[in-house]
Amino acid sequence: MDSKPNDGKRLTPRSPRSALEPDTIDLPPRRSKSARHPLVVIGNAVLSLFVLLAVLVGALLYVGNQQFDAPGPLPQDKVVSIPHGSGIRDIADVLNREGVIDQPWIFIGGVLVLKAREGLKAGEYQFRAHASLRDVVATIVDGKVVTHQISIPEGVTSEQIVARLLDDDVLSGNIKEIPREGTLLPDTYNFTRGVTREQMIQRMQAAQQRVVKEVWDRRSPDLPIKTPEQLVILASLVEKETGKPEERSRVAAVFVNRLKQKMRLQSDPTIIYGLVGGKGTLGRPILRSEIDQPTPYNTYLIDGLPPGPISNPGRASLEAAANPARTRELYFVADGTGGHVFAETYDQHQKNVARLRLIETDQKDQAPIDAASPPAAPQASPAAASPASAAPAATSSHRTPAHHGAGTPAQAAGPALKGTQQ
Repeated sequence: MDSKPNDGKRLTPRSPRSALEPDTIDLPPRRSKSARHPLVVIGNAVLSLFVLLAVLVGALLYVGNQQFDAPGPLPQDKVVSIPHGSGIRDIADVLNREGVIDQPWIFIGGVLVLKAREGLKAGEYQFRAHASLRDVVATIVDGKVVTHQISIPEGVTSEQIVARLLDDDVLSGNIKEIPREGTLLPDTYNFTRGVTREQMIQRMQAAQQRVVKEVWDRRSPDLPIKTPEQLVILASLVEKETGKPEERSRVAAVFVNRLKQKMRLQSDPTIIYGLVGGKGTLGRPILRSEIDQPTPYNTYLIDGLPPGPISNPGRASLEAAANPARTRELYFVADGTGGHVFAETYDQHQKNVARLRLIETDQKDQAPIDAASPPAAPQASPAAASPASAAPAATSSHRTPAHHGAGTPAQAAGPALKGTQQ
């Protein structure tokens, strides 16, 4: 048999004894002394621990992030108040108690991770239904507090404004004193829970001062008034005389024309204010005796403007008083429909009054029997006259009862009219 070549390699013959012994394998090299040093061993252990912790933290962050963005438990929108001085744990407890969140620790962790702890603010917040923890944190950090409103209508007195503020249960604190008449600007004001009533008064005063300055700076140059305070007084009369925006400048023109001609203003609202002050209304028609009753505000008896405003006028009345219509009108009277009819002469004014009387008579005749009978008049002393009018028709839309305009107050029917030609 032919033997295959061994490719140039020669086999070394082994003795029978060596052939029976196992082959020896080289031992691995021994670790260096530095690798066996205790510090190295500890370092390796610490490194392994850090790696393990990193993996664990990464897993927790992943799971936490999923929970942080998941829809929350709140079934519907809800307003929650976070008290002042609340810490992160207190806020989490409040939100958890109110059902906004159900995982307070993830909320706390998310705040810390986002470094938003210093941005958490007290206040009243509205949280959307199923808001996630991220949404909840953003709402608080962004300061999206709930805003409330209070509306002050034009023409109310300072006493009436104070009453409105005291009735609002969102505002806090008391009011030291009733502000001077005409120093508060009627408007709609936004505020947040925790704002005090005194702060609201201060806002209204600051707004009034700003508006009065703006209007005064743009006033007509030939006005017969000399100060911003007189402008407010005139505007308060305009405010109380008409509730129709389109009439304000004409009513203002009547008063301005009368002031220029040294005629008394003869404005019914000044009678009422002189009698009841800041209460605002008599609640009944004016008595003839009250027309002749001297008060500092009764413009049937005093010359010029009254000593102070009789209400808090709004911007529109201030602008009308500062820039009245260019007319020669000296009189106006109710037209029976909530507005007024104006006249330049006393003769035309008397015709307008007669027309009003006919309207009142027709309204009485057409009214149902039970509605036609006027309420019992208040008992007057022998010195007092009959009520100013049995039926106070043609009152200004939201102002004074029994109003008949400059030159003719509400009064008992008869040929003698207050506001005769001067």
